[in-house]
Amino acid sequence: MKNKKGDFWWGFALFLWILILAIPSSRAVFIGVTDAHPYMGGFFKFCILATMGDLLGIRILKSEWIIPKGVVFKAMVWGILGMMITLVFTVFAGGTVVAQTAGRLPFAGSKLAQAFFGSAIMNLTFGPMMYIYHKFGDLFIDLRYEKKGKNITIKDFVDRVDWYTMVSFSWLKTCTLVWIPCHTAVFLLPPQYRVLASAFLSILLGILVAISKKGSQKSELLIESA
Repeated sequence: MKNKKGDFWWGFALFLWILILAIPSSRAVFIGVTDAHPYMGGFFKFCILATMGDLLGIRILKSEWIIPKGVVFKAMVWGILGMMITLVFTVFAGGTVVAQTAGRLPFAGSKLAQAFFGSAIMNLTFGPMMYIYHKFGDLFIDLRYEKKGKNITIKDFVDRVDWYTMVSFSWLKTCTLVWIPCHTAVFLLPPQYRVLASAFLSILLGILVAISKKGSQKSELLIESA
């Protein structure tokens, strides 16, 4: 019953977001406010939607709704990443046009080529680093609770990261096979919708993280039983 209630409230929160965007008057107000304050808009979009993705990922992984320790601080980490993404979308979209015009990239004038090149370059450069920023941000919050005021070192961060999964799944598979095509579609959208669409995609990230963790857990069980 508890899980059904959690499913309902999560679905209701997503429905509210869709409703705001579906109604022309509320969509116009929302877009107007976020265009006037792009960094704060990026912060709140990711703070809310990406946290929803994290909670959904835990629901998939643990088969129940669990509010992790420090969820508010982790939401703020997502918000900061949202501000970074607000900036880099402009940098990579605009930079691609400049590179095509200068002959550094082919197919100048093609919107599809511009979207693809912008997405590919972003996800092959900024993408892997964003995973590390996010992981270290979450780890810092977790370690603050675990160590209870004791010093936290860089070694604590490095030792806690599952680098095999980070490289093999997050970087080599997710960045290339998932985010490049997804963000190509995002770059084809009007600029005012790009950060919001990316924030919605962060829900997909929560699902992918849960799938990767489930896969690693199954692998460990197979090794232990062998």
